[in-house]
Amino acid sequence: LHLVDIVVNKHQVRIQGPRTTGLQIKEAAIAQGVKIQISFQLSEKLSDHKTKVIGNTDPVALHEGAVFVAVADDDNS
Repeated sequence: LHLVDIVVNKHQVRIQGPRTTGLQIKEAAIAQGVKIQISFQLSEKLSDHKTKVIGNTDPVALHEGAVFVAVADDDNS
């Protein structure tokens, strides 16, 4: 069992890694009290102010301190 500490919407989330999916990240975040829903769109914050959208079935290679943001799908702001 390899646990990785990541950040989802500024909350620390501990998740089993090193490989997971967007859905598993959201499920782990919800289980640990982050106020998001499965339907939210998940993105990973990359360097240089870039983000990468992650679908529920997309594979994700986790690393310590990876930062993710989940927003409601209908939030166009």
